[in-house]
Amino acid sequence: KDAEALLHDRKADIGRGKQPEKARKIPNTTFKELATEYLKWSERQRGFQKKSFFIQQLRDKFDNVPLRHLNTMAIEQYQSERLNKGNKPATVNRVVAVLKHMIHKAVDWELVEESVLKKVRQAKQLEANNRRLRYLSKEECQTLINACDSHLKPIVLTALNTGCRKGEILGLTWENVDLKHGFILLDRTKNGERREIPINATLRATLETLPRRLDGGHVFYDHKTGKPYQDVKKSFNSAVRRAKIKDFHFHDLRHTFASHLVMAGIDLTTVSRLLGHKDLTMTLRYSHLSPKHMSQAVDIMNEVLSENANYTKTIQSNIHQI
Repeated sequence: KDAEALLHDRKADIGRGKQPEKARKIPNTTFKELATEYLKWSERQRGFQKKSFFIQQLRDKFDNVPLRHLNTMAIEQYQSERLNKGNKPATVNRVVAVLKHMIHKAVDWELVEESVLKKVRQAKQLEANNRRLRYLSKEECQTLINACDSHLKPIVLTALNTGCRKGEILGLTWENVDLKHGFILLDRTKNGERREIPINATLRATLETLPRRLDGGHVFYDHKTGKPYQDVKKSFNSAVRRAKIKDFHFHDLRHTFASHLVMAGIDLTTVSRLLGHKDLTMTLRYSHLSPKHMSQAVDIMNEVLSENANYTKTIQSNIHQI
């Protein structure tokens, strides 16, 4: 099959008038060997920590598998296995996306033939439902805040008052916090763009109560170890249970922030900028929360049409009198 694929590529090159390159010998690289090189390369990439976590999951499955053995069927079987274990389609898609990029780099590094990449790419993404929208009422917000441990409470308050992602909050340093001018500057965000977030009165009061080290450093850190929090999943889940709130995750604090802004009549463009969305597509999921705002827009249109109708009747009346 490899020979047939190579023959097809050679014939296509000749058809385009391109002379065949001298055949080069590519080693029979294993996935483990590729993973080692890829991790070295990706250390300088944004999101390295999460990517390395996905790579470890892939190694559990493909560690000693030669790259030449990876094909559409192998990837689709892996997708099915992950789904059967209870993983969500969106999660599986992210892991497979890393795998595809690894094979792409393997081709660039001449560790595998391009025909392998073509087969891997043929495995389609799973259909994912990202429309989940869970947010808290004002009363639930206060109940959750009261249920938080002392170290978690300012983190949750920051999430509710900024709409920042968990990674953005835990990675926040005092260098990015300007209490004098009242804003937080995020240099490294998910979409790679800088974002300024205003500091409201509640957030200001929260930040001003936090202990601040002489060397600055992270805003949120473990006072026992002096190291920033890597995750607060355990303590957050405990707080949610104490608050007796069902089906709620940390990321839903971001949904809560956006939902209440929209319900208060804030336009979607402003909400989108605060959330750091590149376009309005993601923000539109909150549009149904502003029926009052939409009703007001229709009422304005009614007034415009009514004014035009009265104006038209006046003109017709004058013409008739003449």
